[in-house]
Amino acid sequence: MSRVLPVPDHGAAIGLALEALADPENGIIHSFSEIDAVGHRVVHGGEKCTGSLMATDEVVAVLREFFDLAPLHNPPNVEGIEVCQRLMPETPMVAVFDSSLHQSLPPHAYTYAIPYHYYEKYRVRRYGFHGITFRYMTQRAAEFLQRPLEELKIVNLMLGSGTTACAFKEGMSIDVSTGLTPTEGLVQSTRCGDIDPLVVTYLMRKEGIDPDRMDEILNKESGWLGISGVSNDLRELFEAAAAGSARAQLAIDTFVYRTKKYVGAYAAAMGGIDVLVFSGGVGERSTLIRERICEGMEFLGIYLDKAANESPDLEKRISRADAPVEVLVIPTDEEIVIARDTYRIVREQQAGEHGDG
Repeated sequence: MSRVLPVPDHGAAIGLALEALADPENGIIHSFSEIDAVGHRVVHGGEKCTGSLMATDEVVAVLREFFDLAPLHNPPNVEGIEVCQRLMPETPMVAVFDSSLHQSLPPHAYTYAIPYHYYEKYRVRRYGFHGITFRYMTQRAAEFLQRPLEELKIVNLMLGSGTTACAFKEGMSIDVSTGLTPTEGLVQSTRCGDIDPLVVTYLMRKEGIDPDRMDEILNKESGWLGISGVSNDLRELFEAAAAGSARAQLAIDTFVYRTKKYVGAYAAAMGGIDVLVFSGGVGERSTLIRERICEGMEFLGIYLDKAANESPDLEKRISRADAPVEVLVIPTDEEIVIARDTYRIVREQQAGEHGDG
């Protein structure tokens, strides 16, 4: 059964989803009381949230502090938590952070070369995102290869509407392309990625743009959409490029080129590369993007097996059998990471309460 309903905001959407779960005719639960816990994916927790946490009032207050740094995500993340708290006031809520994995970055990787007092005063630094997916990708890659994660030098490419590259060495994230906000790094669907920061101030002066409008341009009107003028959907860019759109082709080429540069940079940062992992909607589904990113990377030991790359298997090895570097496609599963963290944290809290009793 399907219904088309107006959804004015994220809170309303979550309310409708929960109502569907408990629908008398088609639901799978009788009441919300059957839900033992709720795990929430939260994008930005800064330095204060270094791991998954119970979503207490104090934690929600921290999330509000970072609204300016993750304007597309943290506000609806908080809205989702508050809707669930209102509908299920006795049910534990857990926040699982996209940024916490990258708290292992060394200072030389997360420090920006601006006056240091801005870090001391405002904690302006690289934070990085897509950490939940990277946790799944790296662990699953190690299982797939039957090798200890701590022994692998992995470049992870999370390529979806949002895109992030991550260098993973000795079982830890040591560098990541996204920064203070999710806007830095690779070219994304509507985010600009790396640009000269003075482009921003130059355009603000030339166009009379205020900071809020500039945020909107960089986050919602740039990336594939901004270059192509066609769409923020890569599938539509492929169609437009095939029909002769030079700007659509330029958007694709720019995305591939930037991603390729990060693979090389992270191999250099780690002193080598053992595994290249593709994930995310584009990374999992686009044979052409994977092929183009790997093209010309033989000097690093990356040799693509074209037949394997084009096979219908979802999880697969796409490198040649004799290649020094393993190239894998690992479909992400953020939900299982969130579910496991939620289960663990709630059980630990319950065990602590029982012990205190």
